[in-house]
Amino acid sequence: MQLISNDKFVSVLHRVLSQNIGPRISVASFFLNSRDPIEGTSKIYGPIKELISEENPPIYKDITIKDYVAHFHTEGRNVKFSLEPFKL
Repeated sequence: MQLISNDKFVSVLHRVLSQNIGPRISVASFFLNSRDPIEGTSKIYGPIKELISEENPPIYKDITIKDYVAHFHTEGRNVKFSLEPFKL
């Protein structure tokens, strides 16, 4: 969301303080924009054009999910810096 919203919706580091009462349940969700996994990873994503103007230039370059996932797996899962290499 952060990339396609051009930082309008900024991702935050997720932290949870669990209580000692009862189990804690976490659910991870991943969404693809296509039924074809190959096509879904090669589709280009970038800041939404309607959110870009001279006053609000793009912060991120267009990338594919494949590029993002490759970076994620090689550089580690540091959420704070996961979009840094894709900034303009």
